[in-house]
Amino acid sequence: MNTSGHARGRTRLPSQRKAAGRLLAAVSVVPALALSGWLIAGLPLLLLGWFLPLPMALLGGAAALLLCAYGLRRLPEAVTPPRWATVATFAVALGSGVFNGFLHGEQLIVRRDPSTYAQYAVWLARHGSLPIPVGDFGGPDPALRFDSMGFYAVDGGIGPQFMAGPPMIHAIGHWLGGVPGLLLVPPVLGALAVLTVAGTAARLAGARWAPLAALVFAVGLPILYTSRTTFSEIPSLILLFGGMNLLLDARARLRAAPPGPGLPSAALAGLSFGLALLVRIDGLRDVLPVLVFAGALVALRRTPLARPLPEGRLGAPLLTGLLVGGVWGFTGGYALARPYLEYLSGSLVPLLAICAVVVVLTVAGAALAPRIAGRTRRLPGAGWLPNAAAALVVLVMAGFVVRPWAQTVRRDAVTPEDMLTADFIEKTQIANGLVPDKSRLYYEHSLDWVFWYVGLPAVVLATVAAAVLARRLTKGREFGWLLPLAVIGWTTVTTLWRPAITPDHPFASRRLVPIVIPGLVLLAVWGLRWLSRRLARTGWFAARPGRSRAALAAGALLLAVPPAITSIGTAFSPVNRGEAAAVAGLCRAIPANASVLVAERVTGDRLTQVLRGQCGVPTARVVYPPRSDVPRRADVLRLVEAVRRTGRRPVLLAAEPEQLMAYGPATRVMSLHTRQDERSLVDPPNGTWSLNIDVWMTVPTD
Repeated sequence: MNTSGHARGRTRLPSQRKAAGRLLAAVSVVPALALSGWLIAGLPLLLLGWFLPLPMALLGGAAALLLCAYGLRRLPEAVTPPRWATVATFAVALGSGVFNGFLHGEQLIVRRDPSTYAQYAVWLARHGSLPIPVGDFGGPDPALRFDSMGFYAVDGGIGPQFMAGPPMIHAIGHWLGGVPGLLLVPPVLGALAVLTVAGTAARLAGARWAPLAALVFAVGLPILYTSRTTFSEIPSLILLFGGMNLLLDARARLRAAPPGPGLPSAALAGLSFGLALLVRIDGLRDVLPVLVFAGALVALRRTPLARPLPEGRLGAPLLTGLLVGGVWGFTGGYALARPYLEYLSGSLVPLLAICAVVVVLTVAGAALAPRIAGRTRRLPGAGWLPNAAAALVVLVMAGFVVRPWAQTVRRDAVTPEDMLTADFIEKTQIANGLVPDKSRLYYEHSLDWVFWYVGLPAVVLATVAAAVLARRLTKGREFGWLLPLAVIGWTTVTTLWRPAITPDHPFASRRLVPIVIPGLVLLAVWGLRWLSRRLARTGWFAARPGRSRAALAAGALLLAVPPAITSIGTAFSPVNRGEAAAVAGLCRAIPANASVLVAERVTGDRLTQVLRGQCGVPTARVVYPPRSDVPRRADVLRLVEAVRRTGRRPVLLAAEPEQLMAYGPATRVMSLHTRQDERSLVDPPNGTWSLNIDVWMTVPTD
């Protein structure tokens, strides 16, 4: 009896491990598949003005389920972790979601990007169409201004600044639970991102390493920061690393015995990569290596080889999915975010030119592949190439290490936007106790940012791992790492060279979220595995296995502890708490049948779209003269009379009662005292700053 019972336990173990592996494989691709289906259905409905709960529940839900069904068919058996690894990974993801949900932010008053995304999502959830109408203020007037921070004046109304993908995702929370539901979507997405990255680690480093990758990733300050409020970086990360997971699954199916249907997963991987453009236009840079890789696979398919590689079959479906997703992204940008793209034209046009060159070279390479292959077989061997590839990785990282001593990155303010950024940097320098120099961008310290948030041991291990993998790839090994290493390496180098963001932290840390931090974490975990195996074969460690386990535990601590130490200064400090209640109180204070005129600059920047979107009242700003924050009294009185002629009730708002005294008695309708993110330029953030916002209102009498 005992023997038979033991035998039954042993026969159940492989099936239990396979079930755990399938579960981990499934949950690490479902987020990307579901978001892809939602975005594929959502953009056409938004362009038609039908982005509403019922159509999206039917079409968006059906598309998400369909893609999940196809993506989960015959999951590969390669991921077979012990149950503890799967349970630990889920525990980290759940802990991330609960922790960030409990400490989530409430950035609704428009000051920086998260509140713009939030107000964009609020408008879509309530109205389902763009552009945003401006309302009737008694006809056109040169003193009327309808745009505000994050919202451009476009033909027919107002257009939000950013790409439409994140607001279409965040709108789900508003439909389910209003503004509180909207604010809880980022923590959910953050937890899904943990599962996605853990799934990539399981596929590339081994399933036992997934919990460590999940933990090191989840405790990083930039991940905590972008998982607590409405940013675009976490959805982008899910699509990019979910696409990697799908492509790795497609390759595993083709190499299985017997081979499985890998082509649908490759097409879905390409779709997920391409739709990253609909979430962040910077995704165009991130997916360039995918375009080259797809072209290389197509060329590989056309190249006569003695032993054909099955991966060549994945090129055409990967490229097709990438093009479809890219068309969705470009369509959304052109139709809904054209002023934003024009603002980014200085960096976007060169990137598009690079993309055009890559497309031409990819097509030419695929077309000429048979002829090129015939000639390269006659070339002498290049035995130096593996060592050169490894050395190049180390030299690039060394270059970033010495960059602060060799370069100081500056920018001369030319455009009005540049001037605003320069003034912001100067004020932040003064607050940080630095010498004012508004031309500084601090980009030469971008590798220091990585040291802050990932830790020196992780960066060193990641560099070693990238060098080892580059060497192996040039020898024809580790083919599964080719695309992940290309994406991580390309995006890390280009991001560190030119982060293209206001350099205050933690705000600037978001630039590292979609690729750099998860990529370095994956490489560091793989590097720890490689190093532990090499040490285990040495005499001193092989003699006593306990030493190997102790060294491995020490390595895991070296990866997890440094980022946690950096995060501890802000991890337990929620920011912008009270904004939801303050905005709700402001909306209640606005009289019925009101049209709001904002008679002061700062309040107009912050609250114009909040009043229009959350309070549901027509809102406009009154133009103010240069070097002044308040408009001319004659303009205000003229606009007040024009509003009265429409049959609506004019209401004036400003930041101080003195700014309204000329029009009637003022009442304070918002008094917000909360905490905001720190703005640190040369050190990792370790606290928060106070934020006070007052709004006064008057209803002019006849």
